[in-house]
Order: sequence, then structure tokens, then C-alpha cells
Amino acid sequence: MTTQLQTERSGSTLVMTLAGPATRNALSPQVYAAGIETLNMAEGNPDVRAVVLTGAGHHFCGGGDLQRLSHNRVHDLPATDASLSAFHQWVEALRSFPKPVIAAVEGVAAGGGVSLALACDLIVAAENTRFVMAYSQVALSPDGGASWHLTRALGRAQALALLWLGEDQTAQQWQAHGLVQRLVPAGEALSNALAVAEQMAGVSPHVLASVKELVNDAGANTLTEQLAQEKQHFIRNLIRPEAGDAIESFLKAKAR
Repeated sequence: MTTQLQTERSGSTLVMTLAGPATRNALSPQVYAAGIETLNMAEGNPDVRAVVLTGAGHHFCGGGDLQRLSHNRVHDLPATDASLSAFHQWVEALRSFPKPVIAAVEGVAAGGGVSLALACDLIVAAENTRFVMAYSQVALSPDGGASWHLTRALGRAQALALLWLGEDQTAQQWQAHGLVQRLVPAGEALSNALAVAEQMAGVSPHVLASVKELVNDAGANTLTEQLAQEKQHFIRNLIRPEAGDAIESFLKAKAR
């Protein structure tokens, strides 16, 4: 059965669930298309303040469908090319989405599932989570931006070791690397991710968008370019009514 992308609201948070437990929520072109469409709709909905991405059952995502890949490599390589393009469009959409995106990860995140988690802004992982980058074990190189995200987070040598050797990594190891922001008991990843999202809802959406854009661009900017961009965002947010109200409230609370 092909994995579906299910959506539901939890307060001001939109929850996207990879739903295909029989295949550990394996990725599919249908999921990519639904993911992009869902983010487009959520971006234009002011009632949605954050997005949480999770998996149904006991796992986050087992990555791509190897049986489909095995068939397509011989019989329909263009289909794989198109599928990868769609997957990468979804990764870029997650990365550029102006609202917080939090991955709630349980069980196994493998291959493209790891790439998907890395494309989110924050990762909340259960203590029993295993991150499996086993591309090399099936004679493949990574996709979904894994090499980009891991190199920037871990440095060249550590990223090479992880991707060359394809060894499982625990949630505890990923937390030590700074890749997992919150480690929680098994079965509690989604509830904790929703709590983080609810906390984000208390921050101005304009500020959340500004910070995400600034951090996304920081790696490519020189300091001079980054300072100029920070100034633009700072002034833009300062003149908004939310800043006036928040500054006044802060000063009143401090004066007590």
C-alpha cells in the first residue's frame, strides 16, 4: 500500500503524517506532491502558525521504496528522475517555508526519511530513534539534501564518515551532534513537538519568518551582507504594531 500524507489541525499547528505503517511510511511521488500542496496552503493561512511532520505507527519514515527503485533502474529511469525532482522540491519547500517546521521522530528514520527530518527546522526525537543513512550499503549516494545538511552541521570529515560507512546513529548521538534539539521518551515525540509548536505560536510570525530567512542565508553571506540583511529585517519588524506593543509590555513589566 502506497504511503499517504494525512493532515489535521492541532490548535494553530498543522500536523502532516506520513501514513503507510506496513512499509515504515516509505516515501512516494504522491507524498511529495501532497507535501508541496499542503505547505502552499498552510503558508497562506494565518491561522496556521507552525507545521509538525511525523510518521504513523512506530516509525518516522523508512526512506524510498527500494522495490520501485529496482524496477525503475531497468525499466523506467525517467520516472526515478522525476520522482527525485519532486522529492527535492518538497525539501526546498520545507526549507524555505516561512513558518516553523518541526519533525517528530519515532523509531526508524532511514535514507530519504533522514533527509526529510534534516530539512525541518527542529527535530524532536524519541530516545529509541535510529537514524539510518545506509545508501552506501545499496551502492547509492544520498538524496534529499542529506549531504548538504550533514556537511554544514557536522563538518566535512564527519559527514563523509557517516555517509560512507552508513552506520546507524542513535537519537543520543544526533543530540550530541546538535542535530536533535529535544530528546523525549518513546511514544512522546509528537506531543512534545506540538508543545514546541505551541510555544512558537507566542512569537510574532514576522519574527519567526525573519529569523528563518536570516539563518538560511547566513552560510552563503559574508558578514557585511548578513549585517545588511539583519538591518533590513530589524527595521521591518520594528515598525510593525506587534513590536510597539511588545516593547511597551516589556518595559512596564520591568518597571514593576
